[in-house]
Amino acid sequence: MSSIPNITLNNGVTMPQLGFGVFQVPDEATTAAVATALDAGYRSIDTAAIYGNERGVGRALAESGVARDELFITTKLWNADQGHDSALAAFDASLDKLGLDHVDLYLIHWPTPARDLYSDTWRALEKLLADGRTRAIGVSNFQPAHLERLLKSASVVPAVNQIELHPGLQQRELRDLHARHGIATEAWSPLAQGAVLSDEAVVSLAAKHGRSPAQIVLRWHLQTGNVVIPKSVTEARIHENLDVFDFRLSAEDIDALTALDRGLRTGPDPDTLN
Repeated sequence: MSSIPNITLNNGVTMPQLGFGVFQVPDEATTAAVATALDAGYRSIDTAAIYGNERGVGRALAESGVARDELFITTKLWNADQGHDSALAAFDASLDKLGLDHVDLYLIHWPTPARDLYSDTWRALEKLLADGRTRAIGVSNFQPAHLERLLKSASVVPAVNQIELHPGLQQRELRDLHARHGIATEAWSPLAQGAVLSDEAVVSLAAKHGRSPAQIVLRWHLQTGNVVIPKSVTEARIHENLDVFDFRLSAEDIDALTALDRGLRTGPDPDTLN
C-alpha cells in the first residue's frame, strides 16, 4: 500500500488527501475504530462536537503512540454554539475532550442561514487561527451564496469547505467557486452511504480493475482532487478504503462516473438546516 498523498491548503499547511471519519460512531466504539485506522496508516481523523465522540478520538490518539506532528485532527463547531464568544467557548470544550493543545483544522459545521451568525462565528475562528490554537480554519456545508457572503467580510479565506460529495451529487458550481479562491474541497458521505455502489458504471469499473465498488468511488474522488474521509468500524473495510493508491482510473473511467451526477443528496439541505 502506498503512503497517503498530502494536499497543500491555501495557508501552506499540508493535509492528507484521505482521512478517517467517525460520524455516527458511538463514543465507546470510537476509540477502537480510530486505533484500527491509525494502525492501518491513516493520519487524518475527522470528528465534530455534535458527534459526541471527541473523547473517544482523544483516547485513541493518546494511546496510539503516534507523534502529534504526524497527525491531522479536524473537529467542527455545532450550530447551537455559533456566535463569536460561544464559538470560542465551544472550541475550548472540544480541545479538552480531545486532550490536545491545538487542532489542525476547525470548521463551522453548517451555515444555519436563518440564524445569520456565521460571519461573527468566523471572526472567532480567525482569532483561534491567529492564536495558534488551530493550524487552519474552514467551513462545512456552505453553499455558494453562504461562501460568497462570508468572503466579503472575512480576513482569512477558508482553507476547506467540507461538503456532501459523491458521484451522485457532484456540486460542480461549488467546486468551481472553491477553485477560484484556493479552497480545498473535502467530501463527506463520499460513497453516498452506499447508494452509488450498485450503479452499473461503478460495478463495471470494479470488475475491470479487480477492486471493490467503494475503492472505485474513492479513487474517483482522489483523481478529481477531493479530500475524502470514508467512515467504517469494520477492520477489513478500514484497510480496504486505504488501499486505493496503487491503481488509476482512465479518463474514460472518470467520465463514466462523472455521468452519474443526479442531485442525490443523502444528508440535510444546507439552505434549510437551521
